[in-house]
Amino acid sequence: MLLFSEQSRRTARFYANASQSLLFCLLMSTLATVKPRFLACAFGYLPHFPFSSAFPALSFPSNRAAASLMTTVPVPRQPSQPPDRLGGSTAPEVTPVFALKELVLRLRREHNKVQDLLSSLGFALRSFTNLNQFLELTPLIASRVTDADGGALILFKPNGQLRLERVHCQKTDQCQDVRKALELATRQLVANAAKEGKAVPLVNLTSALDHQIGQTLGSDVQLFGTAILAKNVERGRLYVFSYDPRYEWTETRQKLVRLVADQTAVAIANDELTVELRKKERLDRELEIGAEIQYQLLPRQCPKIEGVELAARCRTANRVGGDYYDFIPANYDQILSKKGLSECHRWSIAIGDVMGKGVPAGLIMTMLRGMLRAEVLNGHSPSRILQHLNHVMYADLENSNRFVTLFYSEYDAKTHTLSYSNAAHNPPLLWQAASRSIKRLDTLGMLIGLDADTEYEDGKVQLQPGDTLIYYTDGFTDAANQAGDRYDEENLMREFQWACQHYNSPQAILDHLFSQVEQFIGPGRPVEDDMTLIVMRVNTPPTNEPPAQ
Repeated sequence: MLLFSEQSRRTARFYANASQSLLFCLLMSTLATVKPRFLACAFGYLPHFPFSSAFPALSFPSNRAAASLMTTVPVPRQPSQPPDRLGGSTAPEVTPVFALKELVLRLRREHNKVQDLLSSLGFALRSFTNLNQFLELTPLIASRVTDADGGALILFKPNGQLRLERVHCQKTDQCQDVRKALELATRQLVANAAKEGKAVPLVNLTSALDHQIGQTLGSDVQLFGTAILAKNVERGRLYVFSYDPRYEWTETRQKLVRLVADQTAVAIANDELTVELRKKERLDRELEIGAEIQYQLLPRQCPKIEGVELAARCRTANRVGGDYYDFIPANYDQILSKKGLSECHRWSIAIGDVMGKGVPAGLIMTMLRGMLRAEVLNGHSPSRILQHLNHVMYADLENSNRFVTLFYSEYDAKTHTLSYSNAAHNPPLLWQAASRSIKRLDTLGMLIGLDADTEYEDGKVQLQPGDTLIYYTDGFTDAANQAGDRYDEENLMREFQWACQHYNSPQAILDHLFSQVEQFIGPGRPVEDDMTLIVMRVNTPPTNEPPAQ
């Protein structure tokens, strides 16, 4: 009976030890894929476990042999103290279960530390607006998450230069020496490239930099470097190093360094986007100022001319356009008189278009306006004014490879005559109320700025009550719909004739023509070119009928 009980206890102890051993080996195989240095800690507890009694047929490595396999110094085994049989306190026995719990706790603490460091880096990426503040953290975080001694960040400049951006060392007394060594390595590499007299390919530069830094720090330093890629372009290198000869760059540590490098690349790309955005904002502000100045240069309202009504509108394709129209008093004496412009009976009506659009066209339009206003005051004929204007602007327009179309006319309110000359602009359309027909007002003449010796011709027409005249730019006739069809002059003439027969107000005619073009283009589609329209209608004198009796 006693023999049976002793055998039962041995069998139970055997299976208990076997279960604990299998669980221990299973956890060791799991930890070997995560943190190899934890195995050293685990094998530090091997002498406490009765493997020989549980598995007498198996041979297990000793504590020192296991530690050498893990390339890490094992945790020293705490000496077991025999229990005090005289009633003294007994130290707790280190069991395999206790060792497993300690390993799990250490793994969890290590995992939480890495997670906290990477979370801090992500927070800095979202919060910091200054790139230099973020770059200060890069080598620090990279060395902390890998338990290394330090790190360095080297950035590549667009001009081919290398700059040691940041250096971090766990021991402050080593930081100065490491910085000097890395600066020496970068200077030597740049000097060698300068001697060759040509740009070094980026692939060769990276390999040469790795080799130079490895030689400078020494062969006993465990060094790992990875690229910082922003928009598929290598912008620098992140290096992490350790002075411990037993330190190993495992796959997990390499992935952590690459993760920090990727975060750094995102920060660099974000900073470049921020700089570009600020440039765009400044440019937008300058364009707004230019558009405001151009808007102020155009007539704020149509003048009141005796016997006619006017309406005008300019719609630019961009913020700054190249279309130009103006109403200029032509008799200089009336401008200086105290009566002002209300007594002016001769007015110049001009419309022009600078080739192209945007800021360059807007600048030329501003120059055209000032020169034309100066020429008008000389009192010359329309053809002579265009000829003088062409001579003055030829040199400037030739250098800019841009040209100007311009239709210039003068209306005499006393005689109701319109004198005009055309420099290759779209001819205005005159709807004659008496015949209900449309006439094109045109003369021969080249573009302003195309030929310095070109000649221009004069034209004249007598306006009658009810006649309506429109000045327009090619933004109307060149307007295209979604299918690519142009609005052309034929459609404009048809709609203009219909509007003259159904509307008496120049503003109503202008609104109708703009509405028809916008419908042709399509709702919501932007215009491709500036669109300018002037409508002038000769008033019909009131009939003097006797009052009804």
